Amino acid sequence: MLAYHDVEDDAADQRYLSVRTSALNEQIAWLLHNGYHAISVQDILDAHYGLKSLPPKAFLLSFDDGYSSFYTRVWPLLKAWNVPALWAPVGSWVDTPAGQPVNFGGLMTPRERFATWEMVRELSRSPLVEIGAHTWASHYGLPANPQGSREPAAANRGWDKTIGRYESDAQFTRRMTDDVQKVTAKIHEVAGKTPRAWVWPYGAASGSTLAIAKQQGYQLAFTLNDGLGNVKDLDNIPRLLIAGNPSLKAFASAVTQIQEADPVRVMHVDLDYVYDPNPVQQAKNIDKLVQRVYDMKISHVFLQAFSDPQGDGTVKSLYFPNRWLPMRADLFNFVSWQLQTRGNVKVYAWMPVLAFDLASDLPRVQRWDPQTGKALLARQPYVRLSPWDPRVRQQITDIYEDLARHASFSGILFHDDAPC
Repeated sequence: MLAYHDVEDDAADQRYLSVRTSALNEQIAWLLHNGYHAISVQDILDAHYGLKSLPPKAFLLSFDDGYSSFYTRVWPLLKAWNVPALWAPVGSWVDTPAGQPVNFGGLMTPRERFATWEMVRELSRSPLVEIGAHTWASHYGLPANPQGSREPAAANRGWDKTIGRYESDAQFTRRMTDDVQKVTAKIHEVAGKTPRAWVWPYGAASGSTLAIAKQQGYQLAFTLNDGLGNVKDLDNIPRLLIAGNPSLKAFASAVTQIQEADPVRVMHVDLDYVYDPNPVQQAKNIDKLVQRVYDMKISHVFLQAFSDPQGDGTVKSLYFPNRWLPMRADLFNFVSWQLQTRGNVKVYAWMPVLAFDLASDLPRVQRWDPQTGKALLARQPYVRLSPWDPRVRQQITDIYEDLARHASFSGILFHDDAPC
């Protein structure tokens, strides 16, 4: 899956992740001449439901944001090569009145750079074009923590500094439901059919928003994650971002290496050594951490999301808002975002499984003592909660849900307190 944005005849403006028209033409030609087979969204759905098999080396072209260049430059190339594509406009940008600039993430952009609904209507009639949705007006970064990190709005709860509180689940659900309903209704009105493909702004996904999109009839969701697509998993379809107007050699190298595993350089980071009650010193610690990660060319950071300053393995506080334990500092999401955006790494939340210091009336794992013939509290390697108690399972699930709700990260690294 290949992800494009704007296409220009001359200079490729990287504020819009543009490629040149001639480069796109060369890239399509290279794909077709090297055994790759163009497929459509319908082909993916048919393969998912077992109606057909995809050809070897299948690829889908996709174009985000809703630039007018898709109508004027890309569509003629699609017809010339008989290649289908997915086009996912941002509804509010296409809806901007003629003569008014488009607010493109704070960059005021001439209206002519973006398509019109008349173009959408005409393109929707083409058998080569699938009209998807890229949200109505959620392609921007909103403050997502007290430190002010601006993170993808469709995937994160906002932080309101005026009242010192995060957006509630109900507020987030209402905001995104309104957005998804509006873009879906408008595309249906213009194209005469409900869109099926949801394309995440910035490639940042949210399970909560995905559930809303599915309720509106979306059947596929596209990210910017690494790797090859799988017809069995239409909720998380990865795409290779084509940006920087790459040379044909660089493009070919990126495409052919997409299924090869890159070397993994991992750094474990203990947030207890980054945290400091003095905010000035803490900011210095974070900057030094990010610089060190960048200089060492780290690819993955396992970032501790819990606090254990005593080093006894029992987690008494966390670095994110949650329902069951004290929060030492609202720090995990901020550091994670700094590492991702400045350190250019994937961040995994390093989390315990059972070693939480929850209520004393919850059962702990015990061991059999053959000398006394009694069951005693097991303290090695850690004091752990009993996973067989439903209250324990629910509270730990709540903690993990709160982590996902309040932070951006790529996955979980389970601590070694997990049962063997």
